[in-house]
Amino acid sequence: MATSARPRRRADAERSIARIVSAAREVLSRDPDASIDDVVKAAGVGRMTLYGHFPNRASLVEAALAEALRVGEEVLSAVDLEGDARAALARLIEPSWSLVAESTKLLQAAEDVLPAARIRELHGDAATRMADLIRRGQRQGVFRTDLPLTWLVNVVHYVLNGAAEETRAGRLGAAEAPGVVIATVQSFLTPPAGGQAMSGN
Repeated sequence: MATSARPRRRADAERSIARIVSAAREVLSRDPDASIDDVVKAAGVGRMTLYGHFPNRASLVEAALAEALRVGEEVLSAVDLEGDARAALARLIEPSWSLVAESTKLLQAAEDVLPAARIRELHGDAATRMADLIRRGQRQGVFRTDLPLTWLVNVVHYVLNGAAEETRAGRLGAAEAPGVVIATVQSFLTPPAGGQAMSGN
């Protein structure tokens, strides 16, 4: 009897955690300053239940961000990145833009409570994918090599987040944002005229 009760309790706990994380992701994506009480209400659990799984706000925010990135990784990993790197980059930016736009406020909440190194670590898969694609474009001769690879990857990230901010401010339409991001990114990745002074690798 006790043996069967333990797996049941574990399953109940896992369902409770999933409900809390889902609620935190939804609430914080609307308001990065949302309180624990807001999450408790959205999840339909008690404060003691939430704190039993997440001892503080930072651990809850981290779990919400990790879940958003996990779902995003499923989307991005399905993108066809074969062939010409410039075309592949455009295909990757479209869903990347959507994911960034959806999670901007959640990321803001994370930046308030998590170390920058931890946030970079959580974004590791997406950063590695972009770096690999840019590196391939460099080998194909369609992307510049005169700037450090890590800088190029970070600039793509900055442009995506900048477009999300412009959209929130009403200065850029959501429908035109992906095209603007693609044009901007491809422009700064294009090799400069007159050769490339140094290797970005």
